[in-house]
Amino acid sequence: MPETIHLHPTGPLAERVLLPGDPGRALRLAQEMLDEPKMFNHNRGLWGYTGTAHDGVPLTIQSTGMGGPSMAIVAAELIDLGARRLVRAGTCAALDPALELGRLLVATHAISDDGASRALGAGEHVASSPSLLAGLLEACDSTVASGPVVSTDLFYDRDDRRAEWRAEGALAVELEAATLFALAERRDVEAGCVLAVTDQLAGEHVRIDLEALHEAEIHLGQLGLAGFILAA
Repeated sequence: MPETIHLHPTGPLAERVLLPGDPGRALRLAQEMLDEPKMFNHNRGLWGYTGTAHDGVPLTIQSTGMGGPSMAIVAAELIDLGARRLVRAGTCAALDPALELGRLLVATHAISDDGASRALGAGEHVASSPSLLAGLLEACDSTVASGPVVSTDLFYDRDDRRAEWRAEGALAVELEAATLFALAERRDVEAGCVLAVTDQLAGEHVRIDLEALHEAEIHLGQLGLAGFILAA
């Protein structure tokens, strides 16, 4: 196994990887979705786990931290270590008033309004990998939305961009999808993205409660895994 700087593997890595940003979400998904999960990484607080998913195939769940630069580091090292299919299982803030809190969204492509994806060669838009996107969309039921999102560098102090992003067609805003898509294209691997709506920015800002967030996280993981299976 190649030596990596930020990830220090303590266990096996699966070729398919779910990528939550939050280490706590990685732990909750590992406990819910993996048979006898083993810690893959704990260096720098980036918790990761590998085990057997319910389809009998290994799955790694690795947290990425927040923002495009952190995603670029973690995803690049996972690819160097052998990951070949990566799905971000993250959260977003809805720009579309029809997206209620807790609803899931499959990102078809990302508007690159961030620095990391542009540094990786992305243009104004960067797309999910076709095979993984097809698997994720096939796994969706009528409650799951799909469409473009915008990736940005700022979590706060971005309110003046909402109207512009909506005009460009973005359903929601998040931080990492464009970077993951751009890196996957550059490294010739597959990447997708599923998101849960945790904030609604159309009108007065409202935030999801913790219980609903944890419920949405499990649905995120299940949709990501189903996408892997259907894309196989």
